[in-house]
Amino acid sequence: MLKATNPTRPRSIDELLDARLVAQLSQLDVSSRKVFSGKLQGERRSKRKGQSVEFADHRQYAAGDDLRRLDWNIYARLDKLFTKLFLEEEDLSLHLVLDASASMDCGEPSKYLYAQRLAAALGYIGLFNLNRVALSAVGGQTAAVRESESANDAPASPLRALRDLRGRRRIHDLGAFLVNLDPSEAANFPDAARRIALSRRGRGVMVILSDFFFKDGYEEGLRILKGRGYDLFAIQLLSPQEVNPDLGGDLRLRDVEDKDVAEVTITAPLLKQYKKNLSAYVEQLRSFCARREITFMSVTTDTPIESLLLDYLRARGLLK
Repeated sequence: MLKATNPTRPRSIDELLDARLVAQLSQLDVSSRKVFSGKLQGERRSKRKGQSVEFADHRQYAAGDDLRRLDWNIYARLDKLFTKLFLEEEDLSLHLVLDASASMDCGEPSKYLYAQRLAAALGYIGLFNLNRVALSAVGGQTAAVRESESANDAPASPLRALRDLRGRRRIHDLGAFLVNLDPSEAANFPDAARRIALSRRGRGVMVILSDFFFKDGYEEGLRILKGRGYDLFAIQLLSPQEVNPDLGGDLRLRDVEDKDVAEVTITAPLLKQYKKNLSAYVEQLRSFCARREITFMSVTTDTPIESLLLDYLRARGLLK
């Protein structure tokens, strides 16, 4: 699978999300299989009893309860004191992790462009519904570094982050972060995962968008993130050319991340073995996630993003 040559980069959030898709996204919300306690009062009902205005239940009065919450109607009927309980509305955080390593900058449609669009869509849904949204990019380089003379010599940062976004007015901040970051070199996923774990605020839903072709492996990074209590979703993005490569003859291949060079002769048996190895790798990743209660999906970039959001991610419980 060959690196895209001179790929067209989006320049604004409007190029990532068209008006028709935005109208569909406005009908969705982020969901979680767990109940999380946020640091801020939000608009998400939890099963925890709190101080919102929506009545939930009664319980018998105990010394120290707020007298303003006594139900005097029940007292008049039963001559007993009961306290009103209300559903508490909690803040749900959404943390998006975008793989910006060089291997993502391949395929047609580009894996990285697909990841940018998906991150923009999920971030839009979170911000539209007043959830707390954070975005972390594993690797990558900013436009300023890319355009400088020393761009080729600048090492990729292990992590770039945008945190504590809330409200619809921050959608353009999210878009600016995405369009100003280009994939670059290899990324250290375990190191980035540690930094993300240390920056965690409360609990929430985390979505990792990656091909999971990390030189250091994916196992340690996923263990670190899962250990921090996230409701974790791992979405593997593969290009159609990776799944069914259209290559043949004698080729000299260079790794886009570590620059290793290999000379190979592409034959039918070799392609068959390649597909077998790829299938085994995906299945290994799927099994690893299943054992740790990480929701896993493998998606090719020719899948319409509307179908992924409205059908597949709804079915897997990320959206509702």
